[in-house]
Amino acid sequence: MKFMKLGSNPDTFQDDGNEVSIAASELVSDITVRIGTTKFYLHKFPLLSKCAHFQKLIPTTGDENIEIHIHDIPGGAKAFEICAKFCYGMIVTLNAYNVIAARCAAEYLEMNETVDKGNLIYKIDIFLSSSIFRSWKDSIIVLGTTKAHLPWAEDLKLVSHCIESVASKASIDVSKVEWSYTYNRKKLPTENGHDSPWNGVKQQQFVPKDWWVEDLTDLDIDAYKQVITAIKTKGMVPKDVIGEAIKAYTYKKLPSLSKVSMIHGDAKVRAMLVTITCLLPSEKGSVSCSFLLKLLKATNLLKCGEMCRKELMKRIARQLEEASVSDLLIPTVDGDTTVYDIDLILSIVEEFVRQDSKNAQRHNGGDVNDHVSAPSASMITVAKIVDGYLAEVAKDPNIPVYKFFSLAETVSANSRPVHDGLYRAIDMYLKEHPGLGKSDKKRLCALMDCKKLSPDACAHAVQNERLPLRIVVQVLYHEQTRASAAATIRADSIGIGSYESSRSGATTNTEDEWDGVMAVEDLSLSKTTKLDKCDTASNKGANGRVKGGAAPKKALGKLMSSKGQTGERSSSDSSDSAILPSQEHPKRTPARSTTKSAAA
Repeated sequence: MKFMKLGSNPDTFQDDGNEVSIAASELVSDITVRIGTTKFYLHKFPLLSKCAHFQKLIPTTGDENIEIHIHDIPGGAKAFEICAKFCYGMIVTLNAYNVIAARCAAEYLEMNETVDKGNLIYKIDIFLSSSIFRSWKDSIIVLGTTKAHLPWAEDLKLVSHCIESVASKASIDVSKVEWSYTYNRKKLPTENGHDSPWNGVKQQQFVPKDWWVEDLTDLDIDAYKQVITAIKTKGMVPKDVIGEAIKAYTYKKLPSLSKVSMIHGDAKVRAMLVTITCLLPSEKGSVSCSFLLKLLKATNLLKCGEMCRKELMKRIARQLEEASVSDLLIPTVDGDTTVYDIDLILSIVEEFVRQDSKNAQRHNGGDVNDHVSAPSASMITVAKIVDGYLAEVAKDPNIPVYKFFSLAETVSANSRPVHDGLYRAIDMYLKEHPGLGKSDKKRLCALMDCKKLSPDACAHAVQNERLPLRIVVQVLYHEQTRASAAATIRADSIGIGSYESSRSGATTNTEDEWDGVMAVEDLSLSKTTKLDKCDTASNKGANGRVKGGAAPKKALGKLMSSKGQTGERSSSDSSDSAILPSQEHPKRTPARSTTKSAAA
């Protein structure tokens, strides 16, 4: 830390509680200066020789002892004591912690060059420009002290000088950083591998792009806002670095943000959250979607205002494809009966869909058809996230069906290449809402496209007692159609080429077809279903494989027979688990099974 000593006479001030006097003096004190509860027993001449303010207050004639009350001097008694010692020529030490107070007090006392050459104001200004503002950490310390001396520090442009000093250093090329800084963070992903290996010669240490981030976390929110605004104005620092700085500051000041359900605060915390939201760079990706959602949770719980909430929702929608399901589980407020705020997520998804549609229009020159155009990669990812979110909120028995349906249909059907995730969410909702009416069940299940269910999902659906019979029949029909199509392709291949080559080609194509479907959702089901058990007795060949071509027909016949006899569909309880992502199962190849059936 930089410091400056003024004066040469020994310090003879004695501090006796609330009374300060000159100890080694042959002259009796002839003026008493009272600042707050502190009294200074001083002499007129030293004060009059340096301070124009006292020249206006102290009469030039008369030897009587006078007392002066000063109530509004910036810095209070401590700052006045520095000025008084300077008047006596005593040794005074200035540093980053007291220089602003001394400078403002000197201005109040009018200790300028018109009174005496080399006065205190002049010396402090030299110290600030030649030392303090050239130091990175001293500039930050000084900026932190200015708040206690407003509006003086602002009127004297001390605040603006501090901000300019800090912002300029933060914006400098990292190769020119030669001062010490605090850095306990992980490097940015783009900077990994930049450290030069040791080769026996001392090399310059690599300076990360966000070297300045941690030191600024000591500032209060008002000073921090001014510094970040100045840095953004200069335009030299990448937006992702600024975003990382704001994120680090937020976690330093609000450590409970990572556990947002525990966050609490007053108007000061709410104001800080609003300021942080306003400081975020406008560029997409400057901060993570996860961090934005944490901010949204906090602002939602603390009721930081509709403008702040809408701004965060708009930013989140722009990069919603980066979100995780756990990030979207935002709890409700105001005593809502539901666990999670599904309305909030619905608004975000709707905003994402609007933005994605605008992007598609720009890409296609303003001509786009939602029903025909291929969905963007972001839309496909968001559809998968929405399905995962629906599966989680479906566990809440208080979620009304219309909210579930509204969110599910917000994402268009062609944005879901595979409907396994949607099927899992619907099945979970049906499980947690057993009293759901037939019309609501039918409406929910109509969201699914049975042709887009994977073989494993189809196998699970045909034994799922929670699904309407109509849906199960559709699943069985499409399974049969898919198997027949595969058999036709196989037969055509046999007619064109040799048996071995056609067998290899048809089988490979069929397996690739299933792989392409499963790769989108990466979901799996239980290995054994009742559908398989129904066909075991009559459809197994010598090698124990089920004849896939006959399976759907036989299952459908048994299902209809069971329905006619009991009026109710039965199923094992294994369907309660729906689709279990952690299990792996062999791929079904209807083409092979059908071929063997034909050969037999």
